[in-house]
Amino acid sequence: MSHTLPGMATQRAPLRILVIDDEPVVGLSCKRSLAPEGHDVLYCEDPNEGLQAAMSGEFDIILVDLMMPMIDGFEILRRVKAAGVSAEVIIITGHSTVESAVEAMKQGAADFLSKPFSPNQLHVVVGKVWERSVLLRENAALRRELDVARGFEGIIGESRTMEQVFTLIKRVAPTEGTVLVTGESGTGKEMVVRALHRLSRRRDHSLLACDCTALAPTLLESELFGHVRGSFSGAISNKQGLFEAADKGTLFLDEVGNISLETQGKLLRVLETRQVKRVGEAAEREVDIRLIAATNRDLAALVREGAFREDLYYRLNVVPIHLPPLRERPGDIPLLAVAFLERFREKNDMPLKGFTPEAMARMESYPWPGNVRELRNIVERMAILCDADRIEARHLPPEIRQAPLRSDVSQLPADWEEFKKLKQQVRDSAVHELERRFLVEALRRCGGNVSKAAEQVGMQRTNFHALMRKYNLAAEDAEE
Repeated sequence: MSHTLPGMATQRAPLRILVIDDEPVVGLSCKRSLAPEGHDVLYCEDPNEGLQAAMSGEFDIILVDLMMPMIDGFEILRRVKAAGVSAEVIIITGHSTVESAVEAMKQGAADFLSKPFSPNQLHVVVGKVWERSVLLRENAALRRELDVARGFEGIIGESRTMEQVFTLIKRVAPTEGTVLVTGESGTGKEMVVRALHRLSRRRDHSLLACDCTALAPTLLESELFGHVRGSFSGAISNKQGLFEAADKGTLFLDEVGNISLETQGKLLRVLETRQVKRVGEAAEREVDIRLIAATNRDLAALVREGAFREDLYYRLNVVPIHLPPLRERPGDIPLLAVAFLERFREKNDMPLKGFTPEAMARMESYPWPGNVRELRNIVERMAILCDADRIEARHLPPEIRQAPLRSDVSQLPADWEEFKKLKQQVRDSAVHELERRFLVEALRRCGGNVSKAAEQVGMQRTNFHALMRKYNLAAEDAEE
């Protein structure tokens, strides 16, 4: 039954209200006033019985008299809050004890009513308290969603493999261990490096990066180690290298697999001695840096081919962190896509509401060879070109729109490790689709009424709504 209280938004379900007061005239009048609004009201004249009922956790709001024999309202409030009971507590007090009621609010009471009070005053206070409670709970749910959207140190993912990555980052970041971050292009290796630095003891100092593919060997050595004037053609002045500039901080070598063998030897010596010698200079300088390297190449294979020094490989690979490609964690695709769209919407003030279920299903089925970087760029492109309030399947690029939907496994992996990865991928995909269909069916049965659907399936409305946002569902999706 729906009901409306003054100063309160309309609720779809009745409130469960407990009244504890040793004066029957007050307790029964509260019940007579609130029950006709559709609320389930229990009145307890005995404070001990009232406390027992309050501790059950079955009530949304508890109205308790401050001054009672045997056990007073303060004690009931303290025990309820100490037990973590989620009910909102409203104190009932006489005119002479208003100061005590204010003190009760400091200890966790939501509001108070001064005797004598009218039915209208009762309705207003109960409505105000419940409205504020609903708002706080919804804000908490939104904050949890935002935490997921923002991810761990800006890295978004809920899959088991990404949780393992997050755990490893948290464990190794505070140490001085050298880290090798591996993964395909576009998987977010640089974000892992930034997270490692932000969580390290060196976070108050510089994080400097060097792209090892962008420079010829001579210039790369100059960039890393520095040079003195006249050491080579174009060296017109002394230059400090990145090892010196990053002193007390972190140095990030990106695509370290592309360094020449000669430079690899010099890099190994610096890592072992913690001393750097500028190109063209005999003197050595002490450096204090933490090194993090990244590559999209298989360094172990390069070692076998003789293209990468084995001793340097082991020196870099003290703590390996591997970022899985997006195709191995399809359950993270909706989280990433929604987060990228939200960022683009905020930046450009666009009214897009999200993705249709069909569009998201197509995106989850696509292998994303460019990984997270490709997904981000395509979401931005679709947002710019979209001519509807939500991104539909027709807005997707042809290669995604025409990709077969993920339904069965046509090719079996060749080894057990790959099979385990595939098994988890299929399980995640199946659970994701089942959860989405569960929500759609609940909405369909209730005609798109979110509150009614949540109540029918036994969920809190805020949790139900959070799942709807996760799958980009709207009430009208009940008609699909």
